Amino acid sequence: MGKQRTHFDKAFKANAVKLSLERKNVSELAQELGIAPFLLYRWRKEFQQKGKASFPGNGIRSLSEDAKRTGELEKRLEEAETERDILKKVLSIISKRDR
Repeated sequence: MGKQRTHFDKAFKANAVKLSLERKNVSELAQELGIAPFLLYRWRKEFQQKGKASFPGNGIRSLSEDAKRTGELEKRLEEAETERDILKKVLSIISKRDR
């Protein structure tokens, strides 16, 4: 069997990033924390790109405001298309009755 995947909470990641920015040897720090150096570099990169919005949680994607707005609009468009299709079917049924 393989190794069990370890999950780190937001506070641990934030503290690790803070320490890594203060120290010169990131690999040594990663070894002290018991994590792989590539994780620490990945966390630093995410923190530099997203700031306080980084490390949202298990499987939760941190989306920008534009991405959130786009998702909402796509959902509304899908609902409107469904309503339109239903109305087309109803209209065809009603027009067949009138004949």
